[in-house]
Amino acid sequence: MEKIMIIEDDIKIAEYLSSYIEKYGYEVSVPNDFDKILDIFRDVQPDLLLLDINLPSYDGYYWCRQIRKESICPVIFISARIGEMDQVMALENGGDDFITKPFHPDIVMAKIRSHMRRAYGEYSTKHVERVLSQGALSLYPERLELHFNNKVTQLTKKEADIIESLLDRYPRVAGRQDLLVKLWDEQVYVDENTLNVNIARVRKKFQEIGIEEAVETVRGAGYRLRVTWEEGQA
Repeated sequence: MEKIMIIEDDIKIAEYLSSYIEKYGYEVSVPNDFDKILDIFRDVQPDLLLLDINLPSYDGYYWCRQIRKESICPVIFISARIGEMDQVMALENGGDDFITKPFHPDIVMAKIRSHMRRAYGEYSTKHVERVLSQGALSLYPERLELHFNNKVTQLTKKEADIIESLLDRYPRVAGRQDLLVKLWDEQVYVDENTLNVNIARVRKKFQEIGIEEAVETVRGAGYRLRVTWEEGQA
């Protein structure tokens, strides 16, 4: 049974979400000790995390950063904050998605299923692991890892999706609208600035493994992968 952890200090909201999600066959954990979130996360090992921003002691951004040091499970922020910067901060601190309160439970479930499908749906005992390569650069989308010259960096699911699109389209342009549809496939309005944030994070991931200027902005169209490394490197 797939496990979902809800970190929400409003008891009524937490109980409402928990009972609704459980009806779909998920195991739900709702911790109430907000000083030991990381310890509880390690014990539960959830497949997906629903995380509020306003929490006692430390906010959701802090806990997401701590969790990201040891887990790549999908993290969906749920918050009453509606400002664009709050959504940007959620993505910058390791989140994969953002839902504003008040919310419709069907939207929450649609996003949960979508992220579960993206993160785990392709695993099976007969499945052959996919690898996308360009020279010495290799993306392992199911591990959420980017490899280059014996260097490895961990990716979020959205970062992996963007790099996969860039590799698939190379040397052509990956359109902004195509990327938005790939990353947020529900019919929910998404500010394009969230794509800019994720592209900035992807550029940082390339830099972490020693590749500079790998993602080119094509004005009015989208983004293109630039092979700025020697294709034959081993």
